[in-house]
Amino acid sequence: MSDAKKAMPLLGSSPHISSVYDTRKIMAVMIIALVPAAVAGVIHFGIQVLFTILVSVAAAELAEFLFRKITKQVPRNSDLSAAITGLLLALIVPPLTPYWMTALGAIFAIVVAKEFFGGLGANVFNPALVGRAFLLMSFPAVMTTWHVPAGAANFTVSTADVLTSATPMSMLQTGGVLSSLGGNYFEIVRAFLLGNHGGSIGETSIVAILAGFIFLLITRVIDWRTPVFMLASVSILSFFLGRDPLIAILGGGVFFGAVFMATDYATTPLNSKGKIIFGVGAGVIIVFIRQWGSYPEGVAYSILIMNALTPYLNRLLPKKFGYVKPAGAKGDGK
Repeated sequence: MSDAKKAMPLLGSSPHISSVYDTRKIMAVMIIALVPAAVAGVIHFGIQVLFTILVSVAAAELAEFLFRKITKQVPRNSDLSAAITGLLLALIVPPLTPYWMTALGAIFAIVVAKEFFGGLGANVFNPALVGRAFLLMSFPAVMTTWHVPAGAANFTVSTADVLTSATPMSMLQTGGVLSSLGGNYFEIVRAFLLGNHGGSIGETSIVAILAGFIFLLITRVIDWRTPVFMLASVSILSFFLGRDPLIAILGGGVFFGAVFMATDYATTPLNSKGKIIFGVGAGVIIVFIRQWGSYPEGVAYSILIMNALTPYLNRLLPKKFGYVKPAGAKGDGK
């Protein structure tokens, strides 16, 4: 090995964030940003989803504590990262998911997707999405059964029982037609914005998700590039494939995934260009799954696939830490 290579500093596990926030403060800000979506879920689907959230958070916290105790590691529940995983998982499962099943998903997310990889910052895949993918593969019937939200009476589709058996995206994927698209287009958009349709607990209300997004941007906890380019790629590609570009981004879990999942520090690129590539790639995969796959939604899988590519994006487009741009030089050093 050359002297130059021997002298190279070693780069530790991500995330590498230069910020006035420590990990606990970042997680606390994320929790605050998720509150509107959680509240909207309780309003639309009933008080039982509040217990789903509490069970998920408690299971995640307990799983992390016990795993680190058993493996003789210092418990780190005070950093709130396990709480965030539990909260995120709860918000991306159907409202009628049994409590024990939600708890099982939270335990799997913490132990397998996070702690097996080395704990906070060392995980390759987003733990909450891994937990959801595990539940979907293990209990597909439950994970694709949806609850009629309060106030959904004016949001109907072309079959009578769809409000209790499918989401709007699944209807479109199987060739169904949203009745509002044939009449009052404003009603369908309003339903998506307010969350008056079937879906996961925290994914239906776009207004609530936008409130969290704006808060995260103001506090500079997340970067705008990945969410914006992910949403844009879904909308543009959907348009060219003959789908409604607005419904494409308002329906399903695209907005929630773009704001809260695709911006995870540990599993997404550090570099600005890498963030853009990540967002575009996730958006393209979502549309491909919707268009040609047998599953009506592909947000979780698209982000997990891009998670796997993140280490390569970081190597191809390394972020220059401690870099000072020379006077007159072009670019921002990112």
